Amino acid sequence: MTLAALAAAAASSSASSNVEPGVLGFLVVAGIGVALVFLLRSMNKQFRKIDANPLEPGAPDGEQASEQAKTPAQTPE
Repeated sequence: MTLAALAAAAASSSASSNVEPGVLGFLVVAGIGVALVFLLRSMNKQFRKIDANPLEPGAPDGEQASEQAKTPAQTPE
């Protein structure tokens, strides 16, 4: 019984009101899109700054890291 009443109320309310997104909805979505573009550009800049080999900065393909691994570690006396 209550389900029928809810269905009748939904049918009558949807027929009487005409809801449209309007200009404000478009501006909000467009603003989020513009902010997303700037955030993605900033993220790409930060990713380019990350060093590929964190153990040896500036070493191509870890050449210096492998050379240091071959020599024994010296302890200060």
